[in-house]
Amino acid sequence: MFEYQKYKQYFGQIAGGMEDLGEQELREFGIKKIKKAYRGIYFVADQAHLYRLNLQSVLFTRFLAPLLTFDCHSTNYLHATAIEIEWEKIIKPNNTFAIFATVSNSKISHSKYASLVLKDAIVDRFRAQTGSRPDVDSKDPDIWINLHIDKNKARISIDTSGGSLHRRGYRQITTEAPMQETVAAAILKLSGWNGETKLHDPMCGSGTLLSEAMLRYCRIPAAFKRKNFGFKHLPDYDESLWFEIQANSKKNIRPLPENLISGSDISDYALNAARTNIDSIPYGKNINLEKIDFNDLEEMENTTIICNPPYGIRLGEKEDMPLLYRQLGDFLKNKCKNSSAWIYVGNRELIKEIGLKPSRKIPLKNGQLDGRLLKIDIY
Repeated sequence: MFEYQKYKQYFGQIAGGMEDLGEQELREFGIKKIKKAYRGIYFVADQAHLYRLNLQSVLFTRFLAPLLTFDCHSTNYLHATAIEIEWEKIIKPNNTFAIFATVSNSKISHSKYASLVLKDAIVDRFRAQTGSRPDVDSKDPDIWINLHIDKNKARISIDTSGGSLHRRGYRQITTEAPMQETVAAAILKLSGWNGETKLHDPMCGSGTLLSEAMLRYCRIPAAFKRKNFGFKHLPDYDESLWFEIQANSKKNIRPLPENLISGSDISDYALNAARTNIDSIPYGKNINLEKIDFNDLEEMENTTIICNPPYGIRLGEKEDMPLLYRQLGDFLKNKCKNSSAWIYVGNRELIKEIGLKPSRKIPLKNGQLDGRLLKIDIY
């Protein structure tokens, strides 16, 4: 019996700084036994909760099912322990697999070499038992295996999500420096937007914020396009329970009213990307998109404004950023009366250029970017 089967405990990976939001989301799913850690949360759940989380969670990157935790001071011991794991209960000879590893504060100091040792242990077990072996596919494997070694304690887990959950599947065309889907979902969650006011993104780019807003309002499961989940390879996978959870989630979906969500951008390429991505989601055609400079937009009262403005990553672009942010502040002040704006600023030096005092500044990472989410109330 594997560790997750004994204790029903799993680990949800989440971006740094989002642990509190992750705890809130887990509690909304009805999970009670929760322990926060750095960039993740340990929690106790049954199979139904695990399946629902993989299908519907909007904030977590992946959910790991631990197979074995053990003291590990050398790669020889890592190999000797890993080769005793009953991998044949999870991996079939015709499956592909890949390993992602993290190592810290341990005698084993190289994550890539640790991954290689674990891979050799898996392959050696199969060769000894069957004479054949599963192949490694580092890009799109059937099964993702996680190895985490910290302070000479190793944990080997199966990624029950089958790859990062931030890849929803609707993003078919991207623009430069796109926002991660999980971060966009966090912004929507923090804003509290629930469809009672209109929502507009005046610099919509490839439409990630708009797409996540639509998923949120329509109650469309975040992983509705995903076909391969890692939990399907676990020995206790319950196919009938999974089909039941999928069917129940579809019953909650509701249509998107016209004119509730809209976006605009000055770039033809961005709008084409946004249209393509949004239209791949049910009811996407009900989102209005317009090519227009936000300075030329008409007044919009009682609206939730939400956007991720550019922050000057391209050569020669930084000089233009202060003016852009001053114009954004003027737009909010003059054309968005009785509205709330949620602005993600990737370059914190530009916050002052908006010229409006935020009522909240929330640290929020987008990949390697340590930005701030501003709430600005306009009266």
